[in-house]
Amino acid sequence: MKKITMYRMGISLIPILVLIVFLALNISIFGSDAILGASQVALLFSAGIAIWLAMWLFKVPWEVFEEEIKNNIGDVTTAIVILFLIGAISGTWTMSGIVPTFIYYGVKIISPKVFLLTACVICALVSVMIGSSWTTIATIGVALLGIGKAEGFSDGVIAGAIISGAYFGDKISPLSDTTVLASSMNKVPMFKHIRYLMYTTVPSIVITLIIFLILGLSHTGNDANLVNEYTNVLKAKFNITPWLMIVPALTAIMIARRLPALIVLGLSTLLAAVAALIFQPDIIREIGAGISGTESQAKILFTGTIESIYNSVSVDTGNPEVNQLVASKGMIGMLNTVYLIICAMCFGAAMKASGMLHHLASIILPMAKRRVSLVTSTVVTGTALNGIVSDQYLAIILTSSLFKDIYDKEGYEDRLLSRAVEDSATVTSPLFPWSSCGMTQATILSVPTLTYLPYCFFNIISPLMSITVAILGFKIFRKVMS
Repeated sequence: MKKITMYRMGISLIPILVLIVFLALNISIFGSDAILGASQVALLFSAGIAIWLAMWLFKVPWEVFEEEIKNNIGDVTTAIVILFLIGAISGTWTMSGIVPTFIYYGVKIISPKVFLLTACVICALVSVMIGSSWTTIATIGVALLGIGKAEGFSDGVIAGAIISGAYFGDKISPLSDTTVLASSMNKVPMFKHIRYLMYTTVPSIVITLIIFLILGLSHTGNDANLVNEYTNVLKAKFNITPWLMIVPALTAIMIARRLPALIVLGLSTLLAAVAALIFQPDIIREIGAGISGTESQAKILFTGTIESIYNSVSVDTGNPEVNQLVASKGMIGMLNTVYLIICAMCFGAAMKASGMLHHLASIILPMAKRRVSLVTSTVVTGTALNGIVSDQYLAIILTSSLFKDIYDKEGYEDRLLSRAVEDSATVTSPLFPWSSCGMTQATILSVPTLTYLPYCFFNIISPLMSITVAILGFKIFRKVMS
């Protein structure tokens, strides 16, 4: 019996190894563009290997795989709709002037003595609003890097502050695809997932901010020219007004009232679209005129509004960096993530239906029967998979799939798993030089991964905080069985 079990475990590792090799080749060839299709091919090919092995060696009929694939993809249909709405919000919040207004007032508060703390906070707030650490780092992060250099800070510590803040915001933002993915993979309502994240995320960011405050207090001097340039460009192009903050305030109220995510995101998109017509009609006309030409003003405004919701749009501010800052991908920008999720669901279904996931989980189960060991195993696996598969989405998906049955068997709440996954797979992704996140951030900021890694305090503290909270047993409960 033991030989049979070891044999099945060995077979079960084959699709994982194939996936790792395939992804490593993709990353080395395509870099961060692997998510555009190469990673999806790797997932489908590895799923095919799993199905072939199971049908040939384990005699699993095709119908079992087909049913599991349908079930898996069906489970994430709501998440896919949420992702499209996130893209819509990205476009409407930017073109309505909400994000530019937030950035305009945000960068005004930069002070030399608290620059690192301020940079971390600004990136955190922007990332919460737009739901993307990559976009935050590629836009406001690049601007803050230039300011920090002028003030005499090292590249590594500036990048660490930027990345720490951006990944904090990405981790807790309801607009973040990783937040949606982690919650949906573990069947936890998104806002319930976010609230539970606070028990580990808030202490982590507080400790991080204290460290950056201490590091920054010894520095003096400030280059206000770069800040003024960005704010002047934003002011000239957009109607910057505090009235635009009504939309995020109403969105926050809806979230606080625990309305379903689809309703919150849909209404927020609608409110931002109305705000765009009221406060930024010239920008909406500029977008619409590119499609409708010299048609009636009403048609141009309608076209511009719809374009900002679904399409990749940008406006010319006269400054290339600001142009990138106020560009959005809309609903179309979510397609690659949706593509990846569907392919990952196929791979997960193949591993589950074949019984291979069960065999792999049986290796971990004897070591993860207690609360602390279970959370620790989850955190270590999520972190390790970032290094192995080189992609945070795959790390989230595989860690969730691997531990879901174990948490159910031990009777722990699904939100504990979704939190442990986010505390590890989401935030440690930029710490590996060969991962898609690590390569992307190093390229965007022109700072090597190993240079900024020691200063990514939030990304390092988060997994440790998850284990610490598990040791304390704070707010960790078993399911109430009916």
